[in-house]
Amino acid sequence: MSQVTQIVHAIAEGDPDAASQLLPLVYDELRKLAAQRLAWETPGQTLQPTALVHEAYLRLVGADEEQQHWDGRGHFFAAAAEAMRRILVEHARQKASLKRGGDRDRMDVAEGLLAAPEPHEDLVALDAALTKLAETDKQAAELVLLRYFAGLPLREVAEILGISLRTAGRLWAFAKSWLREEIEGR
Repeated sequence: MSQVTQIVHAIAEGDPDAASQLLPLVYDELRKLAAQRLAWETPGQTLQPTALVHEAYLRLVGADEEQQHWDGRGHFFAAAAEAMRRILVEHARQKASLKRGGDRDRMDVAEGLLAAPEPHEDLVALDAALTKLAETDKQAAELVLLRYFAGLPLREVAEILGISLRTAGRLWAFAKSWLREEIEGR
């Protein structure tokens, strides 16, 4: 049993010091995941990886009326991925709102010098498609959550979901295709 799993179980049992022991163990990994997610965001992103990690961590182990319970390391990182997803989607919705200038296009001074800017996904559309996929195939949606938002390798995702690596590969190919069709079909 990993140290993270032991601390996660201690949190579930109500140990008040366990939450403070967890952050130093998972912080670097969560920050890498946050940086990867934010690298795919549209230019002009104001949310920083550190802020994303802290917000996700507070949602996971913060002082809520409802105590979180995780089965282990994989379950904790799945919950962290879900928290990051929700934060990013909320942030995208806020930026798109009229109140925050969502009807205005941001233009950088050097934008005209770019030959071909990188395309960036629409997180709100991805969230809606992922929610719809969960209604159709819950396991595929969990796999996408762990691969895309948590950045876990396919082998670890297969282990967490309790499926073979080949099945995980097929499910990943299906989910990517299904999500692409759903998002582009809008």
